[in-house]
Amino acid sequence: MNTFSELAGELPNAASPPQEIARFVVEAAVYAPSVHNTQPWWFYSADHEIGVHADDERRLRIADPDGREMLISCGAALFTSRVALRYLGIVPKVRVLPEPELGTLVAKINWTDWVPRIDYEREFFAQIKQRRTHRGGFDPKPVPEPIVSALMDEAFKEKATLRILSPEPERIALAAVVEAGDYALRLNADRAREESRWSSPPGSTRREGVPATAYPATPDRIEPNFPARDFAHGHGWGLPPAEEGQMPRSAGLVAMLTTATDRPEDWIAAGQALQRVLLFATACGLSAALHSQPLEIPQLRDFIAVQFCDGDHPQMVVRIGATSDKALSVRRPVDDVLI
Repeated sequence: MNTFSELAGELPNAASPPQEIARFVVEAAVYAPSVHNTQPWWFYSADHEIGVHADDERRLRIADPDGREMLISCGAALFTSRVALRYLGIVPKVRVLPEPELGTLVAKINWTDWVPRIDYEREFFAQIKQRRTHRGGFDPKPVPEPIVSALMDEAFKEKATLRILSPEPERIALAAVVEAGDYALRLNADRAREESRWSSPPGSTRREGVPATAYPATPDRIEPNFPARDFAHGHGWGLPPAEEGQMPRSAGLVAMLTTATDRPEDWIAAGQALQRVLLFATACGLSAALHSQPLEIPQLRDFIAVQFCDGDHPQMVVRIGATSDKALSVRRPVDDVLI
């Protein structure tokens, strides 16, 4: 399968200028998931170095006052950068938060060594543009146990934990908390206005935010119910239903992505783990739905930590399963984010 710069010709190599390598990497990194598709990052390139910065102007001031979700998004972009470098055979050396005085500098990636990529690194890279955030239910067939175990292993490699909620009472309880969080956010006029700024009407040419091609016009009936955010805000935007009178769909595999501590470096690690899990799931023919509504309410986040995470810190609610739904997203061009 042709991907990214392969479509235009020869890939960068050891003799390529660092700027050419950086452009290839950032072209991949912008496809990382981000809260409301805010794409809250920018990059710089120097001699054998790429820097990943958080774009604080794109932080959700009301929903994300501490920048936790922004740094999770930047962590996902950092992991995607690592995958792109390994696809070229480059060995990335990453330093997270290398200069604390530069508050927006998330990481520096340097390289001097080249080692041929291996099959799974090529497979990860091939999924970067294929991955899409799903906003609905899944087919009833459960995720096979070997894949579940592998997903947990992938999160562990990035110093995070993917906690699977398998007993049905746990799944129902967490769904109720997500529903409560979603309802509370909808009642908050300031939050609703902030969210609506990242919603685009049908036919929009914006390259950021959540377009009407990224969610269903009519929410799926999911059992147990995990509501998606209402990006249409009553306008009726979204994709038409695949069929009339659709039966309730499965919530899929339900999990919590957690970290042992709750510092900025943990949020970045959670973002790297999240993207690693998502790319692996995509390679297995699966999709993922993400829920952060209750985690934006401190009291509900604390409750989730105690009731579902054994005291660890919840960073994202993740559902994984199979679906034939095809959402379309948008991304800003490289020239907008690469200095």
